[in-house]
Amino acid sequence: MKFGVMYDFRNPRAWARPYPELYQSLFDQIVRLEELGFDNVWLTEHHFFEDGYNPALLPTAAAIAARTRRIRIGSFILLLPFHAPVRVAEDVTCVDIVSNGRFDFGVGQGYRAEEFAALKIPRTERTARLREGIELIRRLWTEPSVTFSGKFTQVQELSLHPKPVQQPHPPIWIGARTEKAARRAARMGFHLMATLGPDPAIPYYDELKRVGRDPAQFSVAQLRAVYVAKSADQAWAEAAPHLHYMMENYGHWLAEANDAAGDQHVWDFASPDEIRNSPVADSLMIGTPAECIRKMEDFRRSYACTHFIMATQLPGLDPRRTKASLELFAAEVMPHFRG
Repeated sequence: MKFGVMYDFRNPRAWARPYPELYQSLFDQIVRLEELGFDNVWLTEHHFFEDGYNPALLPTAAAIAARTRRIRIGSFILLLPFHAPVRVAEDVTCVDIVSNGRFDFGVGQGYRAEEFAALKIPRTERTARLREGIELIRRLWTEPSVTFSGKFTQVQELSLHPKPVQQPHPPIWIGARTEKAARRAARMGFHLMATLGPDPAIPYYDELKRVGRDPAQFSVAQLRAVYVAKSADQAWAEAAPHLHYMMENYGHWLAEANDAAGDQHVWDFASPDEIRNSPVADSLMIGTPAECIRKMEDFRRSYACTHFIMATQLPGLDPRRTKASLELFAAEVMPHFRG
């Protein structure tokens, strides 16, 4: 199992700090991740939200690539319906070159209603835009000249120069929450990023076999909130306010998008203290290293996962506290799951 950490560069008003200070502290933290032996740093994006949720994922990836040498950098996930595919193909190529072939390209179709409304993009087009965009991007990376007549994008004899370092192209991942989306990713031949909801890995691997692909050649990434400290009380005291803020946001967004799939109660807590004493706490890897090891062992028995992604830099959390948590995780938890 490979270990990575997700960053969204959020800066909530209650804990706000100057953006240059926040970004530099998180870049420093990512350099430390590399020193600690983490395998991946993953970047996520949303748009037009008041806490500055990172809207410019690929420029951020390029900045990280310039400061690191080994750790892989990936998008979990880039919301492709909001981007021009040709521009994305060129920008990802740039990041792959700056990183010398260390970029993983994860994409999704998006769900947040406010984003589609602001951009005047019908939400009903999101799947079609994703499929068309990824087809064009892959062709631009692998073919000498591309003519493409899609519903949303058209190009004529377009040649992409330079090409990515990784051949035939950077690894492509698709975010999926439903069985239908997971099976579609398998048919397209892409790796799977499991987002919120039931584990889509079982139908994904079933579909890979059905279409004649070798499941051993494909990866599944899973995201969980992780925060460790020397005592459980310390871990919850430090993480819970920021976790509560994050869950309130996602609960609101999912409800507006009608994507809560009957699980809206999971996101509904009146206060941070309620989270620790709720059933959802069992799926949150918050506590001592020993508690985290136990929860990760349970997780590994229940979920298919090749790439474990940690949401540790929670919105507004002091990066110094996150750094201490990541160092403790690397020293006392990660070695139990290596090899």
